[in-house]
Amino acid sequence: MAENAEGDLNSNLLHAPYHTGDPQLDTAIGQWLRWDKNPKTKEQIENLLRNGMNKELRDRLCCRMTFGTAGLRSAMGAGFCYINDLTVIQSTQGMYKYLERCFSDFKQRGFVVGYDTRGQVTSSCSSQRLAKLTAAVLLAKDVPVYLFSRYVPTPFVPYAVQELKAVAGVMITASHNRKEDNGYKVYWETGAQITSPHDKEILKCIEECVEPWNGSWNDNLVDTSPLKRDPLQDICRRYMEDLKKICFHRELNSKTTLKFVHTSFHGVGHDYVQLAFQVFGFKPPIPVPEQKDPDPDFSTVKCPNPEEGESVLELSLRLAERENARVVLATDPDADRLAVAELQENGHWKVFTGNELAALFGWWMFDCWKKNKSRNADVKNVYMLATTVSSKILKAIALEEGFHFEETLPGFKWIGCRIKDLLENGKEVLFAFEESIGFLCGTSVLDKDGVSAAVVVAEMAAYLETMNITLKQQLIKVYEKYGYHISKTSYFLCYDPITIKSIFERLRNFDSPKEYPKFCGTFAILHIRDVTTGYDSSQTNKKSVLPVSKNSQMITFTFQNGCVATLRTSGTEPKIKYYAEMCASPEQSDTALLEEELKKLIEALIENFLEPSKNGLIWRSV
Repeated sequence: MAENAEGDLNSNLLHAPYHTGDPQLDTAIGQWLRWDKNPKTKEQIENLLRNGMNKELRDRLCCRMTFGTAGLRSAMGAGFCYINDLTVIQSTQGMYKYLERCFSDFKQRGFVVGYDTRGQVTSSCSSQRLAKLTAAVLLAKDVPVYLFSRYVPTPFVPYAVQELKAVAGVMITASHNRKEDNGYKVYWETGAQITSPHDKEILKCIEECVEPWNGSWNDNLVDTSPLKRDPLQDICRRYMEDLKKICFHRELNSKTTLKFVHTSFHGVGHDYVQLAFQVFGFKPPIPVPEQKDPDPDFSTVKCPNPEEGESVLELSLRLAERENARVVLATDPDADRLAVAELQENGHWKVFTGNELAALFGWWMFDCWKKNKSRNADVKNVYMLATTVSSKILKAIALEEGFHFEETLPGFKWIGCRIKDLLENGKEVLFAFEESIGFLCGTSVLDKDGVSAAVVVAEMAAYLETMNITLKQQLIKVYEKYGYHISKTSYFLCYDPITIKSIFERLRNFDSPKEYPKFCGTFAILHIRDVTTGYDSSQTNKKSVLPVSKNSQMITFTFQNGCVATLRTSGTEPKIKYYAEMCASPEQSDTALLEEELKKLIEALIENFLEPSKNGLIWRSV
């Protein structure tokens, strides 16, 4: 290994064997120092080795990333369980091996690569660099690569996979995660994110291809290979053209006096939302100048997640007040999710939850379908979808209006796959959502899309404005017609996987072994569904209809008072999330009573099932 030595200082480090007392760790250190050609991340491992930081070395080098609800996601930095040049090369080599096995025409059809604007100077790591290395691995193996020449919204990658008939695609993004993170999101030929068994098979292939191949580090190929193509202009044009399918009031949009503020949260969204507004006939939305351009430090927000509400929307709300704009639209950093706020008559802002926005979208998309449908269109052929932890409001609308509603496991990958099935069977899908502000209007993309959602909300608001109705007032109308659905979603932080597991195991063995709780405080439980184990007390065979998901924890309680509550672990962050909703019938209109009941139930849920003080859980800071 002497040829790898970088001067006298490092030569003794780079001469194995290492004697940390842990053979697995010694091997991993040797591999890292041989394979990593990024000086910054290599130096991070060398420094830890020099300082005898064996525990941290073990944490970084002796485990691998696994696919969560949004692909591979981790902090940027050195180590096999972090996102960095080497782990992205390894992941892409595994992808190549798996795709070569699955598609005989892989080298004709090619692969799509997109990226957001994240980066970390201390690791010489940026989404753009990781995208180039992803492309380089495949170009070195003679695979045509469609690499976007600049940052794009996440939905552009699944859209491009379908449009260009590629076998798969990767988006380098960590969406709305903290600035330290990045990720590797994989889409199949369908344009939906990968699900089982592809994820497990790809991980197996990654394990078999850990040593970088000749050419895998050669990112010059991106500039020199004739197999590299830039799909940006073509895909952007096609995407904007397809947007017209969900635009129903272009003339009205062009005349509206309503003003909109848009913030792109220091991410990719600005240019694309401006273009989408143009397609719909609107004047451009007013951008928040401090947040319009990409900034990997997200320097004006404490966290780059618009879901956190008013505290992170401060700049856009103040700008809207100065500009006399009533509606604020916030796309998250990779523009696949959307938050909306509306100024109320009392001078306060209403920040809508994901579930409230879904009630509005559900009403709007069905109303537009009804008014524009062809004569022989059948409502029984129409579908809307939501993840199982999201509001049941679409179910209530579907029951009243005669279309179909379906639920999936949490994560938009399940929605995308199900939509693909429905479309192949001649069904029409109008709308799908997850409560964490992920929306899909129409089916041009099979993933959540903040760009199209933003412009659809603008059209909805402009249409309602002609009747002097606000978004908030329309939401109340929807609830009055279909029944109030009052929900609350929040989370606790927990950095200890053992504690998380014990919380859920206690619920499975509550009063005695293999017995779930019958009460939560004073609230009687009617049914329990445990997707982790596949149990569902409401089914005659006691088996969950949703597929078993052993890798994550998720238990749903249906209470006798009509409330549905779910406890689950996050697929992308160290969180235990809770979701609770009171589903009332249209005649139950005392919202104060419903809200009080929900509040008491959530308090009981937290105190009896999560036990935050005993388990050292950190409350979400509001």
